[in-house]
Amino acid sequence: MCNNDSINDIIEYGRRAGLSRREFGALTLGAGLMSALPASAAAVETTESEVTIKTPDGTCDAYFVHPAKGAHPGVLIWPDIFGLRPAFRQMGKRLAEAGYAVLVVNPFYRTQKAPTAPEHADFNNPDTRKSLMALHDTLNATTGKTDGKAFVSWLDTQPAVDKKRKIGTTGYCMGGPLVFETASAAASRVGAAATFHGGGLVTDKPDSPALLIPTMKAHFLIAIAENDDQKQPAAKTVLHDDFAKAKLPAEIEVYKGTIHGWCPPDSQVYNQEQAEKAWDRMLVLFKGALA
Repeated sequence: MCNNDSINDIIEYGRRAGLSRREFGALTLGAGLMSALPASAAAVETTESEVTIKTPDGTCDAYFVHPAKGAHPGVLIWPDIFGLRPAFRQMGKRLAEAGYAVLVVNPFYRTQKAPTAPEHADFNNPDTRKSLMALHDTLNATTGKTDGKAFVSWLDTQPAVDKKRKIGTTGYCMGGPLVFETASAAASRVGAAATFHGGGLVTDKPDSPALLIPTMKAHFLIAIAENDDQKQPAAKTVLHDDFAKAKLPAEIEVYKGTIHGWCPPDSQVYNQEQAEKAWDRMLVLFKGALA
């Protein structure tokens, strides 16, 4: 999860940049017009549905989309703090059009069904921030592992998922630690994992996600926002060293000119050029590791 320090850093960045209240709400991923994602010339026909998944802690609402024909590698997507919403359905469908069976979950299902954030939410609004942080704080390393195992197991029951191939998982902002927890909890199934402007991957706490690296078997892509790297420049080195010690391939890169939250297409700080670069690197990772 993004910890409070990470979120406070984002707020401070918005203030230093002189963003208006409206602009800052968009910066924190809750507002802004949906940008059209580039169309793929090789997009396959897909089938999509709203699904529910039983977990040890309740019933999760989620979005499942996959190619209309055949069985394909499964991918689990963890959204950011603004939860399951149209932008992430759009991203999930785009990935399915590239040949994957994609599950996008509501990480806050224990408390509330999606949508879990108001439309055009302004994170700078005290009430909005309070409600979103209350949802955020219902999650921890234990719930992440519990959910990761449950969602991977659910994918393995679907005819659209090729169980002979490894599963991938991706996460954005607070979804970054959830990716690590999933890759650890379901290590025998998760072969590829990617985080985009992931928050709190390296901390001084006993549940630091980086400490899970020796328990994983996945190949990783870690795409870091430039302003996140400026706040925690040592994190990339810690991750590089820990993955090297575990002998796990990991592509770790700071994306120049990006601000925390640059990947979801409904963000005011959406950087299409760099988001497309990260997307392409993810597809390369999946093609090589989900075998």
